[in-house]
Amino acid sequence: MIATELADARRLAWRVVLGQAAVTLLIALVGWSVDGRSTGIAALLGGGISTLGSVAMALLGFRSPPRASGLALLAALLIGEAAKFCVIVVLFVLVLTLIKISAAAMLTAYAATFLVYWLVLASWLPLLRGRGGERGRDVRA
Repeated sequence: MIATELADARRLAWRVVLGQAAVTLLIALVGWSVDGRSTGIAALLGGGISTLGSVAMALLGFRSPPRASGLALLAALLIGEAAKFCVIVVLFVLVLTLIKISAAAMLTAYAATFLVYWLVLASWLPLLRGRGGERGRDVRA
């Protein structure tokens, strides 16, 4: 991976985080206005859990220096993914055991953040196609 591609990947990771935070706030505001304060807070917590997991991934998964070896890049991504998983599990356990909230609102906001994840990744696909030439296409025919 060249330095520019790593920088692009870092930017992509932070776009995911920002998109997830924006969707979380939007869903929390809608939940609050439609069904009250507790629904808004539940949505804020659910989306916040996912967003904080993505922050952990962005911070740890893309911390390698630009000229790091493939093994170092892979190790950083695995560490980032493990940290993301741990953050999400710990926060879900804490929220579900310590706070009485609407699980439906919390899980809806959590699930909505995955839509952001996939939309941001899909928006990046044209850039990937442009860099690899005929990557993914059979040019023999």
